[in-house]
Amino acid sequence: MALNDSTTNRGCSWPGNDPVMQAYHDTEWGVPVHDDRKHYEFLVLDAAQAGLSWRTVLHKRDGYRKAFADFDFRKVADFTEADVERLLQDTNIIRNRQKIQSAITNARAMIRTIEIHGSFDAFIWQFTGHKTQVNHWEHNHQIPATSPASDGMSKALKKLGFSFCGSTICYAYMQAAGMINDHVTACSRHSQLGRILP
Repeated sequence: MALNDSTTNRGCSWPGNDPVMQAYHDTEWGVPVHDDRKHYEFLVLDAAQAGLSWRTVLHKRDGYRKAFADFDFRKVADFTEADVERLLQDTNIIRNRQKIQSAITNARAMIRTIEIHGSFDAFIWQFTGHKTQVNHWEHNHQIPATSPASDGMSKALKKLGFSFCGSTICYAYMQAAGMINDHVTACSRHSQLGRILP
């Protein structure tokens, strides 16, 4: 959906005046994801955000895409310690050893999850009953950092071998992947997404 309305993110204040953040808000945030490769991308990026701002991560997204084989988790699953050392020298990503190793660990866990559940998508959407949870927040400060669903997701992911998947990261992931519509009601995307939900 092409969006040229300058008031699109009037209600959601977090994109600020950053054009990259605004574009992400207007075209991606809250749009339901059903592609396993895209799910993996958001898992990597949300884990990278831990302790940092989403703006920092989003501006390094292209660097992450190149560093992690265009988010092909089957290729990343074969990364070795030599790849970790190489990535620690890559200034286009966040050079944190634990986060880099987590991306590899989670790629392997993605494969295990698919072997068990058929697809990661089928597994992950169970936490919102296989449909988008539409919230009706009037103000940004009302949006929580966690929920019972993100608590349950975090526990389940850890059992499958995922790392950097605490409840806060899981909640942010659910927002990104469209499992939750957390656009505030004054934001035009709240109703736009409501019209395209499955």
